[in-house]
Amino acid sequence: MIDHAPDLVSVRDATDRLLIAVAALDNASVTEPTRLSGWSRGHVLAHLARNADALVNVLEGRPMYVSGDARNADIERDAPRPLDVQLADLRESAARFQEAGHAPADWSRTVELRNGVTDSASRVPFRRWAEVELHHVDLGIGYELEDVPPEFVEREIDFLAERFGGHPEVPSTGLATDEGRVWTTGGGADGGPIGVRGTAADLLGWLAGRRDGSALDVRGGALPTLPPL
Repeated sequence: MIDHAPDLVSVRDATDRLLIAVAALDNASVTEPTRLSGWSRGHVLAHLARNADALVNVLEGRPMYVSGDARNADIERDAPRPLDVQLADLRESAARFQEAGHAPADWSRTVELRNGVTDSASRVPFRRWAEVELHHVDLGIGYELEDVPPEFVEREIDFLAERFGGHPEVPSTGLATDEGRVWTTGGGADGGPIGVRGTAADLLGWLAGRRDGSALDVRGGALPTLPPL
């Protein structure tokens, strides 16, 4: 079982980095587009705040969101808010998540996330860490995958390689970083094996749908097209 306690610390640290960076923006900057199609910075910030509350729901045994439509409506409602309101919401929702994460609980229990996905409660803090790190990058305000803590990068590659393992649309694929870490994924589709190598940041960017993979060295076939997360 994952030790959730260090991940809660990492979530707090990542949130602090995000809050400091966002505080340097202004109201006009919040309305500008991000690297996520159709989302302004306000959309990303609103999503991060509502995701923190949704994961509190998960930890406390409630549905993560009332519905997909309600989730989307909440983001649209909150996206136009001015910077000071966005910052306060981010800070307060993050505090609620930390409070829920430090409450006595059976961290080995299974919890339900969106769309019927289940996981160990112990992995929820890591999932929140991923939300904060990746969406900080999505904001396009100078924080890149190369700036993300190396521990997170490797663990998120672990997570995504496992997620795509055996996927019916992904051929057998070996992943390797220039530093020598290796993973396998896919295997559910015809073709392969395919070898994909590059920096850890470029591998993560491709797996997480943040980069097109053009910087990767691909052998044995074309770079697989990954399904959306």
